[in-house]
Formats: sequence, structure tokens, C-alpha cells
Amino acid sequence: MSEREKTCCFTGHRPERLPWGSSEGNPRCAALKTRLRLAVEQACDRGMRHFICGMARGCDFYFAEAVLALRQQRNDITLEAAVPCSTQARGWPEADRQRYRLLLDACDRETLVQEHYTWGCMQRRNRYMVDHSGLLIAVYDGSPAGGTFGTIHYALQRGVPYIELRP
Repeated sequence: MSEREKTCCFTGHRPERLPWGSSEGNPRCAALKTRLRLAVEQACDRGMRHFICGMARGCDFYFAEAVLALRQQRNDITLEAAVPCSTQARGWPEADRQRYRLLLDACDRETLVQEHYTWGCMQRRNRYMVDHSGLLIAVYDGSPAGGTFGTIHYALQRGVPYIELRP
């Protein structure tokens, strides 16, 4: 099995696109986190050992936390942060920046896609993740626009299967 075949990446919505927004105490958010954790465990059961996260607010944080929780049980799991630019978290609320830094510190590897922000750096990050993965997990609301939609579409073009979880 190649490295790509053992790698799973993630795409999903930011809090602004989630029905509960930033209210992670909402029962729907808790239910999504449970389904995401199960999807990560199922990916591991399928042979995935390396996970790549784009480190955006919202569902990316949930994904990274699910992988890190599984890594506590399985020492053969690794997490890579695919950071689109060095200033990714600059305009975020302080609590999100602190969470981001904690997650980055817990990652096994960090890949900086490019140093400075440009209009296309998020898409370049998403393509990097798909190009290095054999599976995509997506939290997707079905809307035909945005980065999650674009990442799923790119994965389909590249022949990378995906698991879709509705928020």
C-alpha cells in the first residue's frame, strides 16, 4: 500500500456555514463530532494511517481533534497540518487562535503551502491535501459553492473517493 493509499484528508465548513455557528455545546454539533470520530475510525480500519487537516476554524478543528483522540489509542496514526499561508489565523478570535496553536503543536508534521496570503492559497492547500490522499472525509451541506464543494469536486476529478457527512 502506497503512502497516498494510507492517507486521508479532510474538508468541511467553517462555523459561519454550520447551523449551530460557533455553539459547540449544541446537540447537533456533538452529534456531528461523534459521526466524524466514527468516520476517522472507519478510515483507520480501511488502512489509513496518515491524516491531513487544512486547519481552518470549525469542522477542520473537529477533524484534527478526532484524529488526535484516536492517536492516543493507536500509536501508528499521524496528523499533518496543511497550512495555506503563515498568516492563516491572523484575523480569528483569540480563542480560535489559541486552539489553532494547540492543534498545530500536537501535529506530527506541518506543511506550509505558501508563505504569504494570496487569493488562491486556500485552494492550493486543498489541492495539496487531495493530491496526497487516497480518501477524503467531507462535512458538506450540499451547497454548490465554496471551498468544501470545490475540494470534493477536485477529489472526484482526481479519482479520490470521499465520505460525506451532513452537518
